[in-house]
Amino acid sequence: MSTVILDISRLISRVRYSTPSGVDRVEMAYARGLLAHYGEALTFAAVHPTGLYGRLPRKAALAYLDELDRRWSSQEEHPRQRSLLSIIPQLAALLPSREKSVLPNAVYVQASPHHLTKVAKVQRILAREQARFLCMVHDLIPIEFPEYARPGGAALHRRRIETVAATADAVIVNSAATGRSVQPWLDRGARQPTVDVALLGTEPLPPGDTSPEVDQRPYFVCLGTIEPRKNHLLLLHLWRHLAEILPPAEIPRLVVIGRRGWENEQIIDMLERCPALVGHVEEISGCSDARLAGLLRGARALLMPSFAEGYGMPVAEALSVGTPVVCSNIAALREVGGDVPDYLDPLDGPGWQAAILDHAARGPRHRAQMARFADWHAPTWDAHIAIVAGAIARLQVR
Repeated sequence: MSTVILDISRLISRVRYSTPSGVDRVEMAYARGLLAHYGEALTFAAVHPTGLYGRLPRKAALAYLDELDRRWSSQEEHPRQRSLLSIIPQLAALLPSREKSVLPNAVYVQASPHHLTKVAKVQRILAREQARFLCMVHDLIPIEFPEYARPGGAALHRRRIETVAATADAVIVNSAATGRSVQPWLDRGARQPTVDVALLGTEPLPPGDTSPEVDQRPYFVCLGTIEPRKNHLLLLHLWRHLAEILPPAEIPRLVVIGRRGWENEQIIDMLERCPALVGHVEEISGCSDARLAGLLRGARALLMPSFAEGYGMPVAEALSVGTPVVCSNIAALREVGGDVPDYLDPLDGPGWQAAILDHAARGPRHRAQMARFADWHAPTWDAHIAIVAGAIARLQVR
């Protein structure tokens, strides 16, 4: 009999999308990792886009996960969103069962914030399953930095964290920094869940062409959703300044990879309307895994000047393929990068310019960072899932 129920509502809600977000990748990693660990003892469930909750047909769920893997890893260009008509067969195959049956000693696992704004719905699910609840918390950025969230985003995220505090028996956090942020919320609740830190695993990037661009100038990659907290404006202003002080052939290139987010009008204005950036800055949205792998491997460094992060997946991905990193000096990024990256204040424009020009020329900083790589090891999903499985085991013996 199954004893672990994994909620994959987030993945089903993203059925129209051709490229994954970071949260999508985490939920997929939980699906693959828990399936490998528990086998037939793992059941899939979801809140369907129709609003129905229930357990999913196993064959349909596994087929959907395989199809998502193929779509994400495809080197072909796909539309950012598939048509509504094209996804109807998949949504029909993934309709949850309304049949009720209690599984022995069940633990309900959720790795995304999907539907956590609805505490009553979560309580009904747990009551129906008669299960203990293990939930992952990714960050508290919309609460701690509301100026970087969508309008109303802080209130929504507060409801999510309140739901976790009111319903969870165990919490997984992706960094000690996130753990420190969420602990006061859990302390105010009555349940007092356990908290385990489990760094997110780094997926092996597929082989990719390490020289994907015709232009032979050195280039840098900035990877992440285009939104204010990622601090793209710092880099764009720096590149405009470089265009003023350097001959065109000596200006390194900047490749901005990520979908456009919210509250980003100034960033978009510079990307679309700043003449000085033309030929030096390229924006790529909907980048396939294969192309991303090639761009990261060929980059002189990854640049990540964020003001706030819950975790630093791009840092781990870049370091995993031997690409240097220049990033903000914030706790979550230090947990991922250790002693390898060059850490800078996200407001230190001259410091960022000096680091960029040094790495472009493979200068002393670049060589020093390359020498530090031997001491860094990529976090693995196996290690993460082992921590999750330990937390599940503790819940099952209570």
